[in-house]
Amino acid sequence: MYLTISLVISFLLSAYVTWAASAIQEQIWWKYTDEDTYFAAIELENQGYMAQIPRPQSSDMSPVDHSISEACDFLQTYSVLLFSVAGSCISVFLFYRNKLKKPLEELELASRRIGENDLDFRITYENKDEMGHLCHEFDRMRGQLEENNRKLWRMIEEERALRSAIAHDIRSPLSVLKGYQEMLIDYFPDGTIDREQAAEMLQEGMKQIRRMDVFIDSMQKMNSLEHRILKRDQISLEQLEKDIRKEAAILGKEKRIHLSVCQTDEIFCGDQEVILEVLENLLSNGVRYAREQIDIKVSLTSELLTLSVRDDGNGFQEDTEKITRAFHQKNIKDSLTHTGMGMYLARLYCEKHGGKF
Repeated sequence: MYLTISLVISFLLSAYVTWAASAIQEQIWWKYTDEDTYFAAIELENQGYMAQIPRPQSSDMSPVDHSISEACDFLQTYSVLLFSVAGSCISVFLFYRNKLKKPLEELELASRRIGENDLDFRITYENKDEMGHLCHEFDRMRGQLEENNRKLWRMIEEERALRSAIAHDIRSPLSVLKGYQEMLIDYFPDGTIDREQAAEMLQEGMKQIRRMDVFIDSMQKMNSLEHRILKRDQISLEQLEKDIRKEAAILGKEKRIHLSVCQTDEIFCGDQEVILEVLENLLSNGVRYAREQIDIKVSLTSELLTLSVRDDGNGFQEDTEKITRAFHQKNIKDSLTHTGMGMYLARLYCEKHGGKF
């Protein structure tokens, strides 16, 4: 559009300049024309002649008139070329200033800020043209980088908390074992501790070893989760209900478990093994803290599967963020048999499955 307008304007200007140069040139030549001869020639035009103002010899014209006449010749010959080139240059400049300068400056600034790891900004150029589309895609890339950085930072924080929790959970049983070993070394040889007390210390030490075994198994389970590839199974509500009743029969022998299901014929696609592991973690937690009753509710559509486990215990006093941390334990006595990984693994399973806990 810019080029088309510039070429039209250039053509009109060059036509006007050519006409004006021709008129000026004729006025200069008229000074050196014999008027009687010219008018006599005009009278003969109807007899097949055409009268024109003749071009005088350069030696007959004054230097000024000669220079002006030559300039008019130049304009008549090259005005189209000059105005076309000038118009094209001006159109390119205007196009750059109006259509390219702002988005290019925004993209340059955005690239610099991304290079400085500053992602807290937005690209404001929103014209519906090619540069607008490019800016939109660049801003989408920035948003994705920001989200990836947020996830990476959360992973780093979780890993830091995990390392701290691992160190704490290993240090506790090791400290207990170390204390028992020191007491046995110091007091068993001289008879201060009898065989019965020594056997009791060894049994307590075995409890700590079993505690570390449970801890190591949980760590292996969590490590394998990172490399686990989900399978896409077709899950019907009828099949899921059977599996849940089997899990409930195994885990909740001493509790009353009530299962309510929203009947539907729809099929949900997901990893059935992962779903049952989430339910197992929730149900085992409910069995551990429930007084008598545990309620399980299941609803299923082709897009969404919802599992809800509710018990009549005291419930969690902490928020969801805290109880889903690794090695979180409500009761310190549980640390002998449970690592506090159940809710954490359930959250990871849900997120890896594309859902939320």
